[in-house]
Order: sequence, then structure tokens, then C-alpha cells
Amino acid sequence: MSLLVVGLSHRSAPVSVLERAALAPAERGPLLTDVVGTEPATEAAALSTCNRIELYADVDKFHAGVAELSMLLAHHSGVALEELTPYLYVHYEDRAVHHLFSVACGLDSMVVGEGQILGQIKDALAVAQEQHSAGRLLNDLFQQALRVGKRAHSETGIDRAGQSLVTFGLEQLAAAEDAGLDVERWAKDKRALVIGAGSMSALAATTLARAGVTELVIANRTLERAGRLAGSLGGRAVPMAEVPARLAEADVVVSCTGATGLVLSGAVVAGAVAGRDRPLALLDLAMPRDVDAAVHRVERAHLVDIESLAEAAADAPMAADVDAVRGIVAAEVAAFGAAQRAATITPTVVALRTMASDVVAGEMARLEGRLPQLDERERAEITQTVRRVVDKLLHAPTVRVKQLAGEPGGAGYADALRELFDLDPQTVAAVSKPNRSGHEPRPH
Repeated sequence: MSLLVVGLSHRSAPVSVLERAALAPAERGPLLTDVVGTEPATEAAALSTCNRIELYADVDKFHAGVAELSMLLAHHSGVALEELTPYLYVHYEDRAVHHLFSVACGLDSMVVGEGQILGQIKDALAVAQEQHSAGRLLNDLFQQALRVGKRAHSETGIDRAGQSLVTFGLEQLAAAEDAGLDVERWAKDKRALVIGAGSMSALAATTLARAGVTELVIANRTLERAGRLAGSLGGRAVPMAEVPARLAEADVVVSCTGATGLVLSGAVVAGAVAGRDRPLALLDLAMPRDVDAAVHRVERAHLVDIESLAEAAADAPMAADVDAVRGIVAAEVAAFGAAQRAATITPTVVALRTMASDVVAGEMARLEGRLPQLDERERAEITQTVRRVVDKLLHAPTVRVKQLAGEPGGAGYADALRELFDLDPQTVAAVSKPNRSGHEPRPH
């Protein structure tokens, strides 16, 4: 089986396509169920953020896997396959591992170095585990990606290369008002409205509260959730029905909901700024968008959305630490590949040791038939001696074959071992049976 990634991101597709292809949270579970229900795939995970939708799968047929994953992405996103296909990218085996590790480090983010992607990768793994679609390969892969991302942030200055989309977006709003203002000075004494109570909205609300806004209002469809967030930051919660009224009072608005339609229309925003002399700054971090693009044309309203963030990020300088992170990624990809290749020999080694154990048991039974006078202590001593001899004979070859299997091109050693010892293919297959708990089978 081999790792396959099919997806699209801000690097391959325009925001208009990403917006339409965005997966609703409720759609991710059924998508994974459909993927593992297809013939080419045995494991699946979906990474869906505001600027990427990617399917990871363990497949036994490359071309069939690409076709099936592409079709399912189109089906669950609602975008026709022929329209989606030009924007899809495909990564396979080591290139797929390299891609996810780069994503985890923030190298493939719209804002290079942002750390929020680690939480999104963790969520993707959690959903796959809940759906029982993540087996040993994807559990190992995603857990290692999280470790690689944390290593990159702790060992390099990649954090200086970029910020979260929230911080970057607020910086764009501050710069539009006054190029010399940082977010803290710009936001101080402003009245803020945050629409949504998810992770991105919580980060925005926290950032604004720390910057010293005079008022923080959280609006959400679930008032209780908005209340918990507002209470932790000294703000107040309101139902979504009050958004138009609160909009008229606000100086800065951040919206990031899971809504499939617009939350703020151009007419609503125009009505909120009518008759006032102060500007209204809006940051839309949702995918699909929460704020009507027509707001760009509303006087006294300044909108920063995913599309304008992508344009600004393209001009952002990259830190020198990016090269160090690329080195970490390359080393970790090599180590992961070696570990996976070595793991493929494990079922064969377990089957070999099982066969050796059966031989010892058979010979001891034959010996007991020929020497029935042996007492229990003597039988135990002979059995232990024979087992020690077998273990010593097998130790060096099995250790060495695991080392060799971890090297590029080492997959053939498992075949050689099975052929040399005439191992029962069914025994090896039983040990190799996919285990979606993420753990290796234990030898008996």
C-alpha cells in the first residue's frame, strides 16, 4: 500500500474555487467513509482549512486512487469534477510525506510560518480516528507531522516569518488606516464585534482583547458557546439576530463562521456605516466567505478577506529560517520513509519466529514421545536450551534484515525472507492485516 494525496489550495486554485469547494464540518465524516469504502483505499484523512482541502489515503493502485479521490472530492464539495480537476494537485509516497510535513511547518501556508495549521492537522487526525478511517500509516504520518511542525517552531525562527491569518489580517487593516500603526495601537479603544465562536474567532477575540479594545461583542448561532468565549475575555455575547444592530456600533469586525451562505451582505454593511463619519474595518476569515465581496465598494468600509490576504502574503518577505525548516523537513521525510520501509518487514519476521516456535514445539513433542522418562525439570531445561539456540540463530539475521529493509529499495528483503524460509503466505497476511487502532500487531 502507498500514501496518496489529492487536493487543492491557495497555491493551485483561485479563492473563488476554494470558496465553493470548501467542506462543511458535517461533510468530512461521510467523505472519509466513502473513501475507505472504495476499492483502492484502506485508510483516509481529510485536511480542510480556509485555504486548502486535501484528501490523504493509503491506496494499492495509484491511477485508480487518484480518480476515486478526485471524484469524491468533487461529489462532497459540490463542484463539478471537470471544473475541479485543473486545480487539483497529486503527491505520492515520499512526495506526499514531504508535502504534509511542509504544511505542518507552515511552509505551504498563505502566511509562511503560521502555527495554527498544527491545530488543524490535529483536528483532521481526530476526525479520521473517530470515523475509524485512520490505520497505522495515517496515524503514524499525522502524529509525526505534528512532531515535525513543533520541532520546526522550537528549533528555528520560522515564527518570525509569519503570523496566524488573524494577526496578518488585522495588520492589513491597521496598515490601511495608518501605515505606521501596529495592531495593538490600532485596536486600542476600538469597539469590536467577532462573529463566530470557533478556533479562528476565539484567536481573533483574544488578540483584540489583549490589544485593549473598549468593547468586545461575540455573536454566534449557539449563544451558550459565545457566552463562554465572551466571559473568558470580559466581553458580552449576543445572538446572531442582533448582528446588524451591533455592526452599526462597531469599529472593527472579524467574521469566521461555518455558514454556507453570506452572513453580512453589502446592503447590511452599507446600512451600518450610513450617516457615520468613522470607518468600519472588516476581516473575513471564513471559507466560503461570510462577508459579501460587494463590501469592497462600500464607502467608509474597508474589507480584508481571504483573497486580499493571499495577494498581500505573496509580497511578504520570507525569513532566512525557512531554509533551516526545509532541512528539518527533508531529514524527517527520510527518517519516516526508513521507518515505514522497516515496518514492512515486521510481519515476515513475526511469521518466521512463529514458524521457529512451532518447529521447537513439534520437536519437543517428538522428543517426549521417544524419552517418556524425562521429568518436568529436564523437559523444561531442554526446551529452554533449544529455544535459546533458535533465538540466537535468528537474532542477527532478523536485526540485519530490518536495517536493510529501512534503506531505499529494501522492500525486496521481505520477499527474500519468505522465499528462503518457505513461509506460509496466509500466516504473513494475518500478521499484516490492517489495524485501524494505529498500533502494530503483537507477535505471540
